[in-house]
Amino acid sequence: MSTPTIDTLLHIMARLRNPDGGCPWDLEQTFATIAPYTIEEAYEVADAIDRKDLPGLRDELGDLLLQVVFHARMAEEQGAFDFAAVVAAICDKMVRRHPHVFADEAVGDAHAQTVAWEEHKRRERDAAGHEDTSALAGIARGLPEWQRAVKLQHKAAKVGFDWPGPAPVIEKLHEEIDEVRAEFAAVAAHPDDAAARDRLEDEIGDLLFVCANLARHAKVDVGGALRRANQKFERRFRMMEVLAAAEGIVLASLPLDEQDAYWNQAKAGEAK
Repeated sequence: MSTPTIDTLLHIMARLRNPDGGCPWDLEQTFATIAPYTIEEAYEVADAIDRKDLPGLRDELGDLLLQVVFHARMAEEQGAFDFAAVVAAICDKMVRRHPHVFADEAVGDAHAQTVAWEEHKRRERDAAGHEDTSALAGIARGLPEWQRAVKLQHKAAKVGFDWPGPAPVIEKLHEEIDEVRAEFAAVAAHPDDAAARDRLEDEIGDLLFVCANLARHAKVDVGGALRRANQKFERRFRMMEVLAAAEGIVLASLPLDEQDAYWNQAKAGEAK
């Protein structure tokens, strides 16, 4: 059997989407129904990278590539564009946005290239006739909200609307915590008050937004930091279950203080 190529994958996708003998599930899909899978596959790529799992990364990149092929096939069926047009568009964009590589423009360093990249994007939006002239223009609404928060903050910072460093952001974090605490008290006093619950949600949102800002100032990836926190919690909780089971105890049968003792034991075991 010959080595598979991108043409092989395109042929497989065309067969899957063929009304005559194709896959019923694949035939039912639309851009909207496939979009969540596309996002999920991107996260699985990031997870394989985080775990330093190169064989897994190979497989996850294949899954992500399939998503591109799937979307392109559906677009081709509608007469909009095909996979070749997707490739042509990204090739054109990469050459256009790297004139220091493919033309005679000079760029000093990575930071200067980032600035130039944003300027190229701005000019492209202007040429396309986009009417949004805000400094916040061009941020996709489909991004995960934590990522969109960081991009909004980053763009605002470019026009000088930013904290001078992490210290005032931490002060703002304390302020937001106090406001969340006050709204919790209001909800506790009036549990049926929908407006109070809306205010609580607003304040928790403000708190999360400031947390994202703090991560940006610390040059910490919010998604990566949260992913590590999730992994840490899962690792320690699973160890709690193991420790309890070793003593013939079902973790769920214990009160919180006794469960917390197992948590501390699991945490201490990691420090050894």
